[in-house]
Amino acid sequence: MTTEQPSTQESVEKLTDVKAVIAYLAEQFPACFSLEGDAKPLKIGLFQDLAERLDQDERVSKTQLRQALRRYTNSWRYLRCQKAGAQRVDLDGNEVGELEAEHVEHAQKTLKESQDKAKAARAEKQGRENKRPEGRKPARSERAKNAKLKSKPETKRNPAPLKAVSSDKLKVDQAVMVQLGRTPAKGVIVDINRDDVMVRLETGLTVKVKAEHLRI
Repeated sequence: MTTEQPSTQESVEKLTDVKAVIAYLAEQFPACFSLEGDAKPLKIGLFQDLAERLDQDERVSKTQLRQALRRYTNSWRYLRCQKAGAQRVDLDGNEVGELEAEHVEHAQKTLKESQDKAKAARAEKQGRENKRPEGRKPARSERAKNAKLKSKPETKRNPAPLKAVSSDKLKVDQAVMVQLGRTPAKGVIVDINRDDVMVRLETGLTVKVKAEHLRI
């Protein structure tokens, strides 16, 4: 009497959580990814290398890899390590070039904006917890908040003249304006595949657009 052996494919545990994918990458490529301490700047175009290395790995998909990379490179730990003189590394930890000044500046700016946003969110939450139902102060606070929100768009209605740019002039981590409608939206390039460009908007949404729709 023979005993059936379980299929190899059936025993593969698929990763579904972004944090689990990042942990898996740190396990597979420890010279490139880390879960604590300093985070090494990654090689530009590392996603393509990852997709090729893990092409036959059924535990992760290209979509999950892209999401994991985005989460990893947007973390405060990673952004703090983007300093002048730091070297980018490939999957095996080989140094492939020094960080450009504009990328260092962008990382520092992104880190500050993210920290300021988190600080403001904590302050707002604390304010809601301390707010009491009696009195007129909450109403005045709401009016002040609404007035502030209404005033913000006014500062964005007169942007500097924008110009089109060809795809060969674009770089990952470059700040651009995306012409999605009447009003361009600010964003940062996260991946480039010929004329298709992946851009992360200020809202956190990532969109794929043609280079012809980008302005700088």
